[in-house]
Amino acid sequence: MAPLLNRLGDWAEKADDLILRTRTRLGLLDPLQIVPYRSYGTPTRLYVKGRLLTDKGIGEPDPSDSRWHNLLNMYRRFESNEIAGAQLLVRPADNSEHLTVTDDEGYFSLNLEPGALPEPINYMWYPVEVLLQAVPGSIPLPAGLATQAPVMIPPADAEYGIISDLDDTVIQTSATDMLRMARTVLLRNARSRLPFKGVAEFYRALQLGRNGKRNNPFFYVSSSPWNLYDLLEDFLNLNQIPPGPLLLRDFAVVRKAAKDTSEHHGHKLKEIDNILLTYPTLPFVLIGDSGQEDANIYREVVRRHPGRILAIYIRDVLRPDRATMVERVSEELRGDKVEMLLVQDTVQAAEHAARTGLIFTEAIPAVVEEKQKDETTPADPGEAQEEGA
Repeated sequence: MAPLLNRLGDWAEKADDLILRTRTRLGLLDPLQIVPYRSYGTPTRLYVKGRLLTDKGIGEPDPSDSRWHNLLNMYRRFESNEIAGAQLLVRPADNSEHLTVTDDEGYFSLNLEPGALPEPINYMWYPVEVLLQAVPGSIPLPAGLATQAPVMIPPADAEYGIISDLDDTVIQTSATDMLRMARTVLLRNARSRLPFKGVAEFYRALQLGRNGKRNNPFFYVSSSPWNLYDLLEDFLNLNQIPPGPLLLRDFAVVRKAAKDTSEHHGHKLKEIDNILLTYPTLPFVLIGDSGQEDANIYREVVRRHPGRILAIYIRDVLRPDRATMVERVSEELRGDKVEMLLVQDTVQAAEHAARTGLIFTEAIPAVVEEKQKDETTPADPGEAQEEGA
């Protein structure tokens, strides 16, 4: 199956190139857009990342959007026309200018040293201006196309950071059930997809910590492709889950590694390593689920960064074989003096976090209340009908 997917993917990429050239020649190319990705940095180093694409007109999600509408938007996300070889000017608050060029998939990234920082937005976010300077070939250059890339810099008094998975940890995806996962991913939008019960309130309690400043930084590391960035960002915003850099993967890499768990493992481990190396004095809490390789990945993180991990929470996806694996890893980590808990829900995780001094005990009732509220939220009626049938 993997070789077939690779071949189909290669054909699709060639078709995309042909379509892009044809649309450009006929003057039918959609307007360009700069898509900035939430990133992170330090007072002396900013990492800016984004992508230059054609705008497919994906609007704001609405609960009344039909399944067909959601499926069409999902197709548009993956049918995007990437603009390679374009020049962009990155301008931080010190008004210095840095030129970067998009790669074959339209991505741009730049690691720069700012001379000064503006006042942060929401405690720890710093906007960096990105302007389109030039585009290759006969593609028309839109006048004044610019955006702001948000870069998170944790304040010096942050107590700890939180690194969280997304699928089946924050957002219900059913990754262990291929049919259910396909239905969820393809046919729902950011408003109709559901968070795990109580997760938003628990994450807000972690962000607040015990100093009451809401300045503990979140990082979301996932193997989902960058094509889903807007959906995931909207989902976090709509559910009032603390924002953070979304560290995803290029779709071509996801496709080619579809059957290779070591690629999934390697991507997440690399991103987590980078985060811990960027903030060498900041301890971390790790959150994942038992559906894939999170327990094994987090065990490797503990071994690579001794003394840096305060606690690990693994949500139980209710598969006995996976639970057994997590319990085995948890037992191994006791020698490293790190607790890995297999939890049934966010209330159990919040109670442990309160006992260990990560959050206020007074925050637990709010987590319980939100969990109960989420339990009364009706699931997608279309899915319920399908399951009944």
